[in-house]
Amino acid sequence: MKRLLLRLGLVITLLFLFLYISPYDYLLKGVNTIYLTGHTTAYLTDYQRFHNDTVYAADQPQAWPLHRDYNRYSLNPELESYHKDRKSVAYLVIKNDSILYEKYYDGFGANSKSNSFSMVKSIISALMGIAIQEGSIKSLDQKVIDFIPDLKGPFAKEVTVGDLSSMASGQKWNEVYYNPFSVTSASYFVDDLDALLVDQPIIEQPGQSFHYQSGTTQLLGMVIKKATGKTLSAYLTEKLWQPIGATDDALWQLDSEENTMEKAFCCLATHARDFARMGKLYKNHGRWNGTQLLDSSFVALSLKPRFDESPEYGYGWWLDVVQDKKVFMMRGHLGQYILVVPEEDLIVVRLGHLKDKDKESKGKSSGGEPFTKDIYVYLEGGMEMIKNVSKN
Repeated sequence: MKRLLLRLGLVITLLFLFLYISPYDYLLKGVNTIYLTGHTTAYLTDYQRFHNDTVYAADQPQAWPLHRDYNRYSLNPELESYHKDRKSVAYLVIKNDSILYEKYYDGFGANSKSNSFSMVKSIISALMGIAIQEGSIKSLDQKVIDFIPDLKGPFAKEVTVGDLSSMASGQKWNEVYYNPFSVTSASYFVDDLDALLVDQPIIEQPGQSFHYQSGTTQLLGMVIKKATGKTLSAYLTEKLWQPIGATDDALWQLDSEENTMEKAFCCLATHARDFARMGKLYKNHGRWNGTQLLDSSFVALSLKPRFDESPEYGYGWWLDVVQDKKVFMMRGHLGQYILVVPEEDLIVVRLGHLKDKDKESKGKSSGGEPFTKDIYVYLEGGMEMIKNVSKN
């Protein structure tokens, strides 16, 4: 037994030495931050294991008003069971810009931070819109090469800022989350995101079709940082987080303490109430309490499909139709959702540890796959609840 343990220890030592000198040295960080904490993928509170920059709360925070029927209605037993089975941590129903219902699970509360995962892609698109408004970026048609001259590939000189926001970059990227050797996994752990991204060439004609790629949004984040001369955290603080009255500081994961590039494709940590503010901003056509923060024409463009064959995506936002009503949404790994039904003046927020694996045929998502079933369960739960309100 002693000899077996010695051999096992030698194998593990050699494996770690191999990883250390190989292109996969980032896996050492992955093992330490994910696997040795008992997880098999990124998780809601993993921001605590990374370096972060701060997105500062408003000097004059604006708390959400509580609806006159706040928490008067209970979830039906089936929906309550669904939340517990999928390990939800937060569920909010916001009607007419007032919180109608909220409930938290698993020790989470109204101020508990959660990783946004890919919900932050919608925020990156909003920051792009502001940079265009202010002239830091000329238009959606400005070339990415103007900001990232080292970008590689036969079509590197053709890809535009708008192509990045609409997921039509033509970038070489393998969007696989559970393969530790994929570039998507590498992007979560490498110490220099800029270096990783410029080595992902633009290999197809951009602007032709939708293909969901986290690396494309990371490029957009790099463009915004170069164009504005500000970190994404500082730009978000100044242009959105404080103007929309965020009540708490948010934390944005960085690639490393030395390079300080935000993970633009994911990883803004805050709570459900502050995440919901982005839904309200877009629902109200870019206007916040009388101030136009985002150009209304840009918001309208963002919430329309760019490509007829891909009706599920606009510029940074997912799109669908539920019960004959248009829906737009922010979506994140493990089932982080901001679901907005403008016709009903409704916002539904769900954060949690698991998303449904079952698919629905109502809509399409990345790679032509339909949206997962849980989106409709949470959304229809909110739509059912507001029917009670309308009867009073």
